[in-house]
Amino acid sequence: MLLIGLTDIHGKADNINKISNILAKADAIIISGDITHFGRENDALEVLENVKKYNSNIFAVSGNCDYPGVEKYLTESGYNLNGTSKSFDGLTLIGLGGSLPCPGRTPNEFTEDELEALLTSSVSGIPVKTNLILVSHQPPVDTLNDEVRDGIHVGSKAVRSFIEKYQPLVCFTGHIHEGIGIDTIGKTRLANPGPLWYGKYTYAEIYDGRITKLEIYRV
Repeated sequence: MLLIGLTDIHGKADNINKISNILAKADAIIISGDITHFGRENDALEVLENVKKYNSNIFAVSGNCDYPGVEKYLTESGYNLNGTSKSFDGLTLIGLGGSLPCPGRTPNEFTEDELEALLTSSVSGIPVKTNLILVSHQPPVDTLNDEVRDGIHVGSKAVRSFIEKYQPLVCFTGHIHEGIGIDTIGKTRLANPGPLWYGKYTYAEIYDGRITKLEIYRV
């Protein structure tokens, strides 16, 4: 199975057309938040309709820069993973939208306790032994993916604790634009390709319940 991960599009969708071939080839497209740049429902629709031209199997969460209308659109379109789960071809995808409070103010922020509650909700009723895929805009703390330019780690303790407990196969994340790269927590692989408008995306191959390839590519 091939999953393509996009994040932090911020309404700049030009690069979607540049990777049309790989999007069409993928089994599903994973979007880890900040679909818009302080946009609403129509802005999200414009971005994701562009993705849908090439692949309609879309799983997404909103980011901290997405207003509530984006969440509404994702839910009505059947794309939304935030606080819930969806089965897909032997995988169970779960999601976490928004982020911890940021400098200044963004429209979709949560406390650690609220993030923990959403993550708990996402696995409610799921068998313990299952092939989990976590899609979280907010990266876990103390990883390559949550380090900002001054060396401070700004990730979530709740997200890290969840990963340590449930050990999903992979966590598609984003939010921290400079936190580009692939890291590991236990058996879980983490991937933040950076904003799509940087021209990067995550390429993940899964076979027989294992990540057989995980790379960050440039358009």
